[in-house]
Amino acid sequence: MLIGPTLTRYFSARFLVMIAGVFGTVFALIYTLDFVELMRRAGDAQGASTGLMAMLSLLRTPSVAEQVLPFAMLFGAMAALLNLSRRLELVVARAAGISVWQFLQPGLLVALGIGIFSVALYNPLSALMKQQASAIEGRIFATATRASGGQEIWLRQNSVDGQAIIRAEVAVENTTTLARVTVFLFSPDGAFRERIEANQAELKEGYWDLKNVRILSVDAEPRNHDSYHLATTLDPAQVRQSFTSPDAVPFWSLSGVIERTERAGLDATRYRLQRDMLLARPLLFVAMVLVAASFSLRFFRFGGVARMVLGGVVAGFVLYVATEVMKDLGASGLVSPPVAAWFPAVVGSLLGVLALLYQEDG
Repeated sequence: MLIGPTLTRYFSARFLVMIAGVFGTVFALIYTLDFVELMRRAGDAQGASTGLMAMLSLLRTPSVAEQVLPFAMLFGAMAALLNLSRRLELVVARAAGISVWQFLQPGLLVALGIGIFSVALYNPLSALMKQQASAIEGRIFATATRASGGQEIWLRQNSVDGQAIIRAEVAVENTTTLARVTVFLFSPDGAFRERIEANQAELKEGYWDLKNVRILSVDAEPRNHDSYHLATTLDPAQVRQSFTSPDAVPFWSLSGVIERTERAGLDATRYRLQRDMLLARPLLFVAMVLVAASFSLRFFRFGGVARMVLGGVVAGFVLYVATEVMKDLGASGLVSPPVAAWFPAVVGSLLGVLALLYQEDG
């Protein structure tokens, strides 16, 4: 049975305001911390102005904030229900014959709508912004005197120029561009020949295009070049796939990336898992609201609110840990991507419904 449109709009607005407030607070905190870290790194980079660092942090923050959306859903739903209970509005609703399943409908619809919005619009936008941020970061910090942070890239190749080990500190996602590159070149018999340092390297068909190069040989003086080509047998599509993390691919592009990756004979498990987890996100948000409701319906006059809130936080954290564990199992191939993606959302929803049935109808 549905409640009236006026009450539905009112409850929906309460849920939406609280969830948006929690997410906005976390977003601002992430932005501030990231901006401070970028300003610290900018001290060694040329052209890294305060305005540019602020823009770069703004491009990076949505992708990071996307990871805390489930917690924003949990804490926002708990805050909305506790506020309604404190103001005795839930008491009035129950006195009017409205059950918990009825006044939870607006919150569940809001969670479902936010989940669909985050998958269809927010995720593609944050992924594109992350790609732009990665490109800007690689360009700015390519000439820095210290490491730009993050995980280093190591590649090994064989070509007509001999064996080579390539190390890079920055990889621009969804491209074949590396920044702050060092190449250790060996002769066919395994003897060290020379060391090549470059600010940037871009993989083309059959060769690496190195920029701002300095070559140090064992039997010659150091040489500088604006551009230098290094032969390679690496496939650009394969290298691009190894540089691009699944969360940097927009949702609407994942199916195409999976198809191209498999057509190239590469493993597309990570991208399949990312697509399935995004598809399961609306149900995961619904599960968070059900978990929040099972710990947030006690009236304030009964006491025990702090213990109740702590129980909800612990339950939400356990559900989040289960999601991460299943994600790791799916990425390793121990569990199929659909099972890894949908299992936490389905189990969390069922447990939330079971808890509410026990409390309200048991």
